[in-house]
Amino acid sequence: MSISLEGEARKPSLLVIDDQPENIRLLVRILNQAGYLDITTATDSSRVPELHALCRPDIVLLDLHMPTHDGFAVLEKLAPFTFGVDRLPVIMITADDSSETKRKALSLGAKDFISKPFDQAEVVLRIQNLLETRFLHQQLRRHNNDLEKKVAERTRELEQSQIEMLERLATAVEFRDDDTGDHTKRVGLISGRLAEAIGLGAAAAELIKRAAPLHDIGKVGIADGILLKPGPLTADERAIMQTHTTIGSKMLSRGRSELVRLCQRIARSHHERWDGAGYPDGLSEQGIPLEARIVAVADYFDALTHERPYRGAQSESKTLDAINDTSATHFDPVVVEALSRIDRQSGFDSVAD
Repeated sequence: MSISLEGEARKPSLLVIDDQPENIRLLVRILNQAGYLDITTATDSSRVPELHALCRPDIVLLDLHMPTHDGFAVLEKLAPFTFGVDRLPVIMITADDSSETKRKALSLGAKDFISKPFDQAEVVLRIQNLLETRFLHQQLRRHNNDLEKKVAERTRELEQSQIEMLERLATAVEFRDDDTGDHTKRVGLISGRLAEAIGLGAAAAELIKRAAPLHDIGKVGIADGILLKPGPLTADERAIMQTHTTIGSKMLSRGRSELVRLCQRIARSHHERWDGAGYPDGLSEQGIPLEARIVAVADYFDALTHERPYRGAQSESKTLDAINDTSATHFDPVVVEALSRIDRQSGFDSVAD
C-alpha cells in the first residue's frame, strides 16, 4: 500500500513485535490484505533495536505483555526515536485497557492502542491515520530544511556582497594616498594573523581580517592638501587629519551586521594608545577595543615598512624594534609580543607586495 501526499507516493515499512506467533500471523494477514507488504516481524523483543536499525520502520506495532522485555521496556529503548525528530509512532497491542496502563504507555512514547482480539477495520484505520501524520511531519521537516538551506545560502550571498562592497570601498579610499591600494589589504592580512596569534578563534580572526582594511575609511573626508601633503603637518592640519577617526566612525555607525559594527570600532579607535595619549577619545589599555589594538599594530608595521608619498620605507627589523620600544606605552604588549612571535616563526612574506 502507498500513501500519497502532494503527489509523493510512500510505501511504508512496518515492524511488528509480539511473542505470540499466531498474533503476528494474523496481523500480517490483515496488513497484507490492506496493501501493506513491507513488514518485519519478531517474537523476541530484545531484537527491537537491531531490527529498527535494519528496517528503519515508519511505524511499530508492539505487544505490551511479553517475557524478559515487556512493551514498556521496549518503549524506553525506542525513546530517542519516538520523542526525537524522527517522531516514530508506536501502537501498543494489548488486551489490558486499564487507564493506568494506557497512561504509562503514552508517557513512554506510545501513540495509540490496538485491542485484542483484533478488529480488522480498526487496525487498518489506526495504522493509516498515524502513517499519514508521520509522513506529513516528514514532509514538513523536509520543507523546513529546504527553506533553512535557501535562507542560509541567501544570507551567505548577502554577506559576500557586503564584504565585497566594503573591500572595494576600502581600496577606493586607499587609492587617494597609495596608488596601489595594497596597504589596506596587507593590514587586513596582518591583523588576521595577529588575532589568531593572540588566541582568538578562526571566525573572530576572519572578521577582523575583513574589517581591518576600513580602518582609514574616514580619510575620504580629509582634503587632499592635508592628506597628500609631502611635508610635516601643522598643528591645525594634524587636528584635522585626526578627525578621520570620527568621520569613519560616523560613516559606519548604526551598522546591523557584526562586520560593520567591527569596522566602526576599528575606524574610531585604531589611533588610541595603551597609555591613554591617543585619539579621539583618550582610551587606555583594556578600554580600547581589542580589534582596534590589533589593527593599530598592523597598520603601524605596514605603513612604516612601505613607501608613502611623503617618506621612504623602513626595514622590518627597525620597525619591529620601534614597536617593541613602545610596547605598553603606545601599543598593547600582548599584540606586540604576537607580532614578534610571527616574525620569528614565519615572517611576513605572505603579506609582501
